[in-house]
Amino acid sequence: MALSLAQAHQRRARAAMESAKTAPMQSMAGATAYEHQLNQLLQDRLRLKSIQSNEGKAALKLQLLPEYIPYVEGVLEAGNGAQDEVMTTVMVWRIDAGDYKGALDVAAYVLKHKLVMPDRFERTTGCLVAEEIASAALKAQKAGDDSFDIGVLYRTLEMTEDQDMPDQARAKLYLAAGRATLVGLNAETRGQAGQLEAGIDLLKRAIELHDGCGGKKDLDGAERLLKKHTVSAE
Repeated sequence: MALSLAQAHQRRARAAMESAKTAPMQSMAGATAYEHQLNQLLQDRLRLKSIQSNEGKAALKLQLLPEYIPYVEGVLEAGNGAQDEVMTTVMVWRIDAGDYKGALDVAAYVLKHKLVMPDRFERTTGCLVAEEIASAALKAQKAGDDSFDIGVLYRTLEMTEDQDMPDQARAKLYLAAGRATLVGLNAETRGQAGQLEAGIDLLKRAIELHDGCGGKKDLDGAERLLKKHTVSAE
């Protein structure tokens, strides 16, 4: 059942107050708002475990996430960086549900305060954010869908620039961003000033990080296109 405006306001205010009182690196355990959401999270995880389909899980997460909005907003507004399993889980669920902008809003807080991912996620926060968003973009690109928000990819690159992760994971993100930057460019259309060159640089970085990332064909095509535009401009 959807929260009323009064309930949402109360939950947000309580989350803001309690997260503001909890020191960085300490746990939110024991805080009323946190315990309420954690209990809800445990129930929702049980519902998700009963579904085998990843698409089905993503659809259910999309339905469940609105219940967590007031709490998340309260923590983002006033939190000091206390360890918070609700925030880290909501971040992942938003990625799974396709709410990439919302996921990055939470990721900015999680990364800033160095919140630790629960053991079940196995990867560091920075690696998870970079790799999951890159994988979603690459999947869309492979299917011929060029609508994945390039702003999300650039924001993810910036946000995870100083995060430690395997080179292969970071290469995926550069590859996805490079391909997205080159969308729509052809012999007749060069795009904005520097766009073609920027796409080439991103692809080169992806290949530098992981030679087998799959970007060599894209790079060859982009470099040939750049030569054509250079010749036509002379």
